[in-house]
Amino acid sequence: DDLSRLIDSANAPIFGVDLRGLVTEWNRKASDMLGFTKAETLGKNFVENFIQPEDRESVDGILKRALSGRETANYELPLISKHGKRYTVLLNATTRRDGKGHVSGVVGVGQDITELGQVMDEAKRVADDLTRLIETANAPIFGIDREGNVSEWNKKSAEITGFSKFDAIGKNLVKTFIHLDHRESVSHVLMQALYGTDTSNFELPLLGKEGDQRDILLNATARRNASGEIIGVVG
Repeated sequence: DDLSRLIDSANAPIFGVDLRGLVTEWNRKASDMLGFTKAETLGKNFVENFIQPEDRESVDGILKRALSGRETANYELPLISKHGKRYTVLLNATTRRDGKGHVSGVVGVGQDITELGQVMDEAKRVADDLTRLIETANAPIFGIDREGNVSEWNKKSAEITGFSKFDAIGKNLVKTFIHLDHRESVSHVLMQALYGTDTSNFELPLLGKEGDQRDILLNATARRNASGEIIGVVG
């Protein structure tokens, strides 16, 4: 019928299960992605045959919720192909009803987000590497947010000033770590960076925990989020 053709030709993986969790629908996109033909899947238990053991309990819970009439949107469904490749599908699990309105199964419509997950994992790895690089750098590195409060304070900054990361985070950089005589010039440099104008080789006078002054040659650079918006300064 028209619905079956629509499901089979859809450009998204779609599967269906009955009340016992046995596969009743398996469209072409699901076959292309996972390598299992429709003939290989129909009548097989979906969770036991196509879900890894460590994920079966949570997926079974999603299907049971839908069978009780509680639908689930945007569930990250982990699938494994015939050849062992792992996929992640963003799933909407919808209750399927017969002509009398009785629940007859579940239809799952997915969106392949495997590559998105891989990109996000890579971005997290790069971010973690950057965090470690900042922390272990052999130069003092600090960061502030748009309010001028410290958001980064690496080991070298702590070593030079005597203020630990715990002491510094959340404190206003200028008011806490800059002598009164120099606050105006330092504020100007930081404000310029917050508006996108970076400064190189500025002599930054930092106050140590014992009241001593440490002069640091500063490069103040705007810090941006993924959308390109300035969210602070890294020095």
